[in-house]
Amino acid sequence: MKVSFIIPHKGRLEMLKETIVSILNLNYDQTQLEIIVVSQNNALSVNELVDNNIKNQVEVFLADEQGTISKSRNIGAAKAKGEYLAFLDADIDLSNNWLLVMFEEMNRNSQRKLVSAHQVCSDDAPELEKLRTELSNVEVDVNVKFLPGRNLFLHKDTFKAVNGFPEHLITCEDYFFTDKVDELGDLFYTSKASYIHLGEDKEWYQLFHKEIWRGQSNLKSLSGRTIPLREYPSFLVPLWIFFFSIAVSLSLLFGNLSNTLACITFIALPIFLYSQRLSRMAKRKIKFSIIVKFYLVYFAARAIGTVVGLTKSFNVRNAA
Repeated sequence: MKVSFIIPHKGRLEMLKETIVSILNLNYDQTQLEIIVVSQNNALSVNELVDNNIKNQVEVFLADEQGTISKSRNIGAAKAKGEYLAFLDADIDLSNNWLLVMFEEMNRNSQRKLVSAHQVCSDDAPELEKLRTELSNVEVDVNVKFLPGRNLFLHKDTFKAVNGFPEHLITCEDYFFTDKVDELGDLFYTSKASYIHLGEDKEWYQLFHKEIWRGQSNLKSLSGRTIPLREYPSFLVPLWIFFFSIAVSLSLLFGNLSNTLACITFIALPIFLYSQRLSRMAKRKIKFSIIVKFYLVYFAARAIGTVVGLTKSFNVRNAA
């Protein structure tokens, strides 16, 4: 069966090339694969990505550089000739058995509508990458309620049934998309195949800046879907931390030490609870101090991003 790999792209070429190489190394009939790159670069040609002898397998389409990643994915899906669609980010290194496992797991249960492989670390992974990987693999070999958009496999009919990815969201589009697919059937996360996220956060400043960006669509992604109870903390905790951070500043300004300590306690409480949870799930393989540092940076960035997103939404409504 023909499979269309759809890769939205912007910026770096080296990781995109590695992603394409991993597709070309899959244990599958290469004549049944097509690779569609939808790039937001000003210019990009197939010749920049692959050798001449295999360039007929790769197509490149240019998209508006101001468009969302969802728009790029939907453009690629509209061009796809495959019966099945595989959505990858432009920094993913697939295991050789990835596609065979995707078919195997999809066909194992008629209720399955979306399948994804689990994440593994690169050989020289720093502590932050190891932590992010553990966080991705909290639930494995089970049906889940959310799958990240960096490696997804589904039938084209399923994609059409949910009307593709939400083009109005800058980030959090995978939450919206996989939630819609979940209404049709199961989402399965398997350990039988894997991928390395080449662009995974390795430095703390990368984490901080990316989470500010990701947080901008936090609240906007709530619109148009039913929100399960388990998701509410991820939306509310950044606002909680932002509110009490402001309260700490005001308390210090007015010299109220008791209020300052109380507000710091309220900030520390969710960070400690999240850290304990992840430490337990990671089976104590990661230092607790690293986990606490992660959530301090993560929630601070998400709080800023959420407020930035609210401000942008307010400005757009006022301009309308």
